[in-house]
Amino acid sequence: MITATLIDEVHVGNQLGEGIQWNALDNAVWWTDILSSALYRYDPKASSVVKYDMPEPLGSFAFCEKGQDLVAAFASGFASLDPSTGEISWIERPDFLDGEGRFNDGRADRQGRFWSGTMMANPGDGAPATGRLFCLDHDLKSSVHENGVNISNGICWNPSGNRMYFADSLKGEIVQYDFDASAGTLSNRRVFARSPEGASPDGAAVDAAGNVWSAQWGIGKVFAYDPSGQLIFDLDVPASQPTCVAFGGPKLDTLYVSTARDGLSEDTLAEEPSAGNVFAYKTSVQGLPESRFSGDSASLKREE
Repeated sequence: MITATLIDEVHVGNQLGEGIQWNALDNAVWWTDILSSALYRYDPKASSVVKYDMPEPLGSFAFCEKGQDLVAAFASGFASLDPSTGEISWIERPDFLDGEGRFNDGRADRQGRFWSGTMMANPGDGAPATGRLFCLDHDLKSSVHENGVNISNGICWNPSGNRMYFADSLKGEIVQYDFDASAGTLSNRRVFARSPEGASPDGAAVDAAGNVWSAQWGIGKVFAYDPSGQLIFDLDVPASQPTCVAFGGPKLDTLYVSTARDGLSEDTLAEEPSAGNVFAYKTSVQGLPESRFSGDSASLKREE
């Protein structure tokens, strides 16, 4: 039986906390507040929070194999980021399609590529979906692997790395693909799970048993699905807008959950004083180490 017990709450009050990940090199959890253009680092042992101001909204990121840099999907494109100095080396700023707003969720695959998807500028307005799913390869060249997306979210892989999960939040469903690890290509797209009424699948992570843990925006829950897509665990979060999950801690058995305050009324915020905070749950399961980007950062061209 799966269990999860709340052990910590990080009081940051993020507008749109997202992209949470555990960094085993510094034993800290990192995430972004997209709407506040900020990157956060939390050291649970010292209970200390560091905030890094960003030049524009940071949708997602991955740790790099070498050094302290991050590969980042900013609102306008891919870049290498040194959090300690704030130095940014732009990799690529793709031409956005009409109605395509910015980069959103992203993660590295086990071969060291960085995947990140875009979202529409005004999702849900009835316009054709123009979001895309990008992959930034080791040679720092990007390619598009999915089109017609409203809000890209929930990018993660099963333990063997031959299945990739992806969510279009506005459609309320998580899809899965067969993943060719050597080529970095997707095939055989099919629905994995659908969220209930009022919920949208947001950021996700996979545990060592292959279960998919998905933040359910709108209903204050995190769902765990087994590899067949069957719901096996339902975790209540004290904020109605959980945004992303990650396993961390020395044993990778702590589930970190980021949340958001964006769009909540004053009355709702009064009822949800913890909205926008990060929560940590000690669980009975073990997660997987975060994959790291292995692109050739030495070849980056700095923007003048």
